[in-house]
Order: sequence, then C-alpha cells, then structure tokens
Amino acid sequence: MDKALGWRAVSSANLFSRSRLGAILPAALLTLLAFFTTAAQAETLASLPARSKPLAAQGPAEPTAAWVEFCIGMPLECAVDVSEKATIALTPDVWATINRVNREVNHEIKPLTDREHWGVVDRWDFAEDGYGDCEDYQLVKRRRLVELGLPRRALRMTVVLDEEDAGHAVLMVRTNRGDFLLDNKRDAVVAWAETSYTFVKREGHDSAAWVSLEWEASPVETAKQ
Repeated sequence: MDKALGWRAVSSANLFSRSRLGAILPAALLTLLAFFTTAAQAETLASLPARSKPLAAQGPAEPTAAWVEFCIGMPLECAVDVSEKATIALTPDVWATINRVNREVNHEIKPLTDREHWGVVDRWDFAEDGYGDCEDYQLVKRRRLVELGLPRRALRMTVVLDEEDAGHAVLMVRTNRGDFLLDNKRDAVVAWAETSYTFVKREGHDSAAWVSLEWEASPVETAKQ
C-alpha cells in the first residue's frame, strides 16, 4: 500500500472516530446531567414532608380568656395582616428552619405550669425567664419564625385536647403541603393528622377572631403540659 494513501486512510479513520466521539460525548453528558438533575429533584422531594389534607375550619369560636388578656398586653402578636400570605410555600430550607426552631425552643425552655409559674390557672406569655408551659413554647417559636421572615398569618396558635383529654396548645404552620404542628411534646414537626389530638380551635387567618375545628368544646385550662 502506498504510504501516503495509508496515512490518509488512518487520518480519515481518526477523523471519523473523533467526529463520532464529538457526537456521542454531548449526548452522554446530557444523559448524565439528566440523571443528576433527577436525583437532585428526588432528594429535594424526599427532604419535604408528604402532602396532607389541611384542617378545615368549622365556624367561629371564642378564644381562651388568657389569650384575650395576652392580646390586650401585646396587640401586635394577635393582629392579622391580610396582605401576608395565609400559607407558606414549603421548600427544603423553610422546612429545615421550622424543624430547627421547634427543636431549639423545646430544649431551651424548661416546663413549668402556669399555676407553679404565675399562681394562676392559665396565662399566655413568652417564656423569657426560661420557664413556661405549652402555649409559652409556641409563642416563642412563632416570634422566632416571624423574625426569620415567615408570615405570622400562616402561623396559628391552636388549642387541642391531648391523649389524656387535657387542654394543650400547639403552633399550626399552614403550608401548601398541608397543616403541620410545632409542639413542645415532640421535636419532630408532623402533620396534624399524624397526632392523636382532638382539634378544638385556632386563630383565624382573615381576622383576629378564632375558628372552631373538629370539636366544639372550649376547655378553660390549656396549659397542663
């Protein structure tokens, strides 16, 4: 074979190989990119809670007397700004923040009933001295979440009956994935339906009026736990 012809044949083959490789590489890179994108999306979804049905309001309800007294002293804590979003768009970062605040406050405050703390049956206040009962924990959590940029309108104080049929207060976070609870009884934030609580009432999100939930009773003492 003529040497020049042989070199031309080899060069043509190499050029063809490089041409094929040039065509294959972008396709391979696109496939790899799609794989990692899908994996990242799956990881993001896995870091968020499953969607759940929100807890519907049933009608108007009377707030506890202790809440009314709290609002007289701190009206801004009870005001509803209808320009704020009524639900939070839940992202992995927001979800992580909600869980972190719930956990931190639960560990910072030491439990003490209102009767032991203040000598009264029920008092709603911030646990500024490091002691408090259920509603005091939740008020601190809400203040911190608001300071971190979450809308107060989507963070609703809620009264329930716990496993022992005792009055108990939790903080309901209303999101586009459902309603979730911050609770001093657990560090994990869970959907309302994942608890064994009977839901009594919560703050409304359209005005300062409260709304009833599943059960219409109105316990006087909300701070036994």
